[in-house]
Amino acid sequence: MNHLPLRSLSGLAQVRRPTQRALAKQRTREKILASAKSLFTEKGYEGATIRDIAAAAGMSTGAVFASFTDKSDLFNEIIGADRDNLFEVMRNEAVGANAEDALNAMFDAGYRFTLADLPLLQATMSVSWSPDLGAQVRGRLNRRPITELIGEVLTSSIERGELSRNTDVALISQMLWDSYLANFRHAAFEGWGLSELRARLADQVRIILAGAKAAG
Repeated sequence: MNHLPLRSLSGLAQVRRPTQRALAKQRTREKILASAKSLFTEKGYEGATIRDIAAAAGMSTGAVFASFTDKSDLFNEIIGADRDNLFEVMRNEAVGANAEDALNAMFDAGYRFTLADLPLLQATMSVSWSPDLGAQVRGRLNRRPITELIGEVLTSSIERGELSRNTDVALISQMLWDSYLANFRHAAFEGWGLSELRARLADQVRIILAGAKAAG
């Protein structure tokens, strides 16, 4: 019969489960974040107040301040988590027979993810230009830059001989990401849905990659 060494047993004994207080605190935090995200989506950053958020969460403003420093702390937490989720969604879908297919699949997943909360993106873009919070917001958004995912797709294509070895990966990655983001204005102001966004970006991807194709 196999036996665990005493050191291992001692280590297991020291593993502690979260206390009821810690679990309750985490649930409170998650409830506040959910209410805040809903209100930021509905009213924008300026329109949503801590009082509104507390009321939506069914608690006092003091309970909100016990978990978050201020409204900007709340907003930054939300957009940081949102960017992390977008990063994972796009990474999981970045597959295809070639760079064009992989990029289109990745961007399509990104559009589907973001269209569900388009007003939140609008609020984020608005705050990112503000003199007070802009630097904080941009820092959160750049925590996991999606241009790195695009660069990985391009680099793999170069290694396969699909794209030229002279391809400027950083420049093309940024051009593709800028095109992806710029198309949201059509969704916001002209009512474009997934099919229109997908078609526009497919054209942009094809044109941008055309100059990087390896000679046949």
